[in-house]
Amino acid sequence: MSGAKTFKISGEIRKSNLLEPIKFTKIIEAEKREHALEKMYADIGSRHKAKRFDIKIFGIEEVSEPGD
Repeated sequence: MSGAKTFKISGEIRKSNLLEPIKFTKIIEAEKREHALEKMYADIGSRHKAKRFDIKIFGIEEVSEPGD
């Protein structure tokens, strides 16, 4: 990707059928924060059948390397 940055997004999935929320941290490459959030919502939604209102974002930060 040209001009891609790496973002670290943390949050949790809260669904009514779960006893406790599922916490997650994802590393995503995108050009902008908004694009990274869209990719994260699409990925979490497809993997866990979660709607956007089921996903609570705690933080998003730009990191210099994917392993940081």
